[in-house]
Amino acid sequence: MICRGCAGSDTVRVLDLGCTPAADHFPPEWSAIDSCESAHPLAMELCRRCGLAQLAEDDTTPEEPHGVEPLALRKQAADAVRTVAVSGFLDGDTVLEFGSPHGGSWLGLLAARGFCPPPPGRPASVVLDCFGLMHEACQRSALRERVNATASDGVLLLQFHSLAAIVTHRQWNALRHGHYAYYSLTALQRMLTDVGMSVSHAWEFDLYGGTVLIAARHGVRSDTSHTVHDILAAEHALGVCEPRTLRILQQAADGHAGALHSWLATMAGRGQRVYAYGAASRAVALFSRAGVDHRMLCAVADASPTKQGRRMPGTDVPIISPTQLLADDPDVVLLTIADLLPEVQSQLPGLTGKWVVDIADGDRPDADHTLAHGGQQPRWNTLRTYPAV
Repeated sequence: MICRGCAGSDTVRVLDLGCTPAADHFPPEWSAIDSCESAHPLAMELCRRCGLAQLAEDDTTPEEPHGVEPLALRKQAADAVRTVAVSGFLDGDTVLEFGSPHGGSWLGLLAARGFCPPPPGRPASVVLDCFGLMHEACQRSALRERVNATASDGVLLLQFHSLAAIVTHRQWNALRHGHYAYYSLTALQRMLTDVGMSVSHAWEFDLYGGTVLIAARHGVRSDTSHTVHDILAAEHALGVCEPRTLRILQQAADGHAGALHSWLATMAGRGQRVYAYGAASRAVALFSRAGVDHRMLCAVADASPTKQGRRMPGTDVPIISPTQLLADDPDVVLLTIADLLPEVQSQLPGLTGKWVVDIADGDRPDADHTLAHGGQQPRWNTLRTYPAV
């Protein structure tokens, strides 16, 4: 394939999930499962030239049902704006945001600091992109659009889920339709250089297991921060632009799906009613590959009203409201997004002691760690129980 970042042709496949459901298509609960529903190829390619990891192809039609922005994401945004301001990268008075289709915005936070939109057709002092760029099929032209929107003395702020974190924590199901690029700082720095910008500074956050926010300015600059050099050195040591490193994700995908199926089957065999929380895109490929059905997983709760009354694609598992989840009084609740844990524990105290968090294979608990709920449970190194707090 042709690289979405540099237009080179030297790409290699590093992760192939076969055919899966579309990550953002949630059929009505009453609808029959159609074989075509799970017929969409899902694979990751790595460009040997620029190092960009990317979606190989996407034959799906985006639907992007409206989700509820997690508290963790809102807190991280506020933290990021404070951090960038303290570092001296919020000069000027105009701001333009390239948003993510998943929602969320930093504009309110910047407005509180005196920033306003630029006049039509004029560049902005600060250009924001928080998880937006990855949704662009043509990465090079989309990045150039953001560069052109940045004033000559302005700053481009780009936030992304780090490919190094994806590899380290074996987050194979970060790969999904509609997400066309998975960035290392190494690759993104090369892409920015190609369009006339330099990375000046970088900040790391814990969100999603590892998120990086960069500040880029026009031209070739010599004021690159030590944080940028540290991240680049860590990526080099990990080999994040090498095919053999990224192929770890294939092993993680195969092991994760099999382990989930075995655990759910064992729990069902013991009469334990397992529910899940979070009808997230990352759960779509996992549940499909694991062969999950409603006999193993009773339902998935989600705070988004647009997903309730539907089902997980490729399965007959219904999506319900958090209120219904509480009413059903499950024995165990599998949390599909670890970042939601503090929020759901606070909002749903009736489920205290029942949470089990699905974590990636690279976050391996000790070999002796077992699921503590309901007595001695089978070992599964992709799950961890979290006691009540």
